[in-house]
Amino acid sequence: MTDAANPATPTLRLTDCPDWLYLLREFDALYRQGSDGGSAAIRGHRKRVRDALSATIASNPPIEPRAPYARPVTAHLPRALDLGERAAMQGMARALREVRGALTWEYGYEQMPKPLARKYAFCEILGQKGPVQSDRLNLGFVLFAPSTTYPQHSHEDIEESYISIAGAWSENNTAVYSPGSLIFNNSGVEHRITTGDRDPCLLAYAWVGPAARLAAPGMKLTPTRKPKAS
Repeated sequence: MTDAANPATPTLRLTDCPDWLYLLREFDALYRQGSDGGSAAIRGHRKRVRDALSATIASNPPIEPRAPYARPVTAHLPRALDLGERAAMQGMARALREVRGALTWEYGYEQMPKPLARKYAFCEILGQKGPVQSDRLNLGFVLFAPSTTYPQHSHEDIEESYISIAGAWSENNTAVYSPGSLIFNNSGVEHRITTGDRDPCLLAYAWVGPAARLAAPGMKLTPTRKPKAS
């Protein structure tokens, strides 16, 4: 099979790119072997991720290479991968290291606060923006620098989970999560992330929702609420 835009260029498929395939298998292991903690909502989400991912892998989807792009926070990626390879998430960290030179790091917001632009970025691995093509599921990674506050935000019509790969973090100031932890946010649920002050934090994420919403999630930070005058 060839690329329609350039008949001389063969179309790459997932099985032609083993590093991407192995990385997706690590995602499958996270959602197949981990615990749901007794939560029916998390159990259902994990199954939806597994089912969509299994169907995508079985379809041997096309690979659409994107131009690699770094952001200021990616200076912390080597440290995050080193931490991940020392702990429970070493398989995922090693698989990510193999493709690190092909990652497109981005912000996802039209208006990005300048302080946050130096301390945050994400890269999509599977989804409609590739490089592995799918309209059923988005998978990727979020990287935070130490001492980062990721402001309150939500995703309409998208259910989301994070799994810690490296570093310590908290969501909505409720607990400290370590590598291997899974956090689930249902559609429309506002959440705020903070990270520890010594090391970067690397999270794997999964988004499940309608294809149109996954293609254009309309990411917006929640406006800061001014305190009421007394």
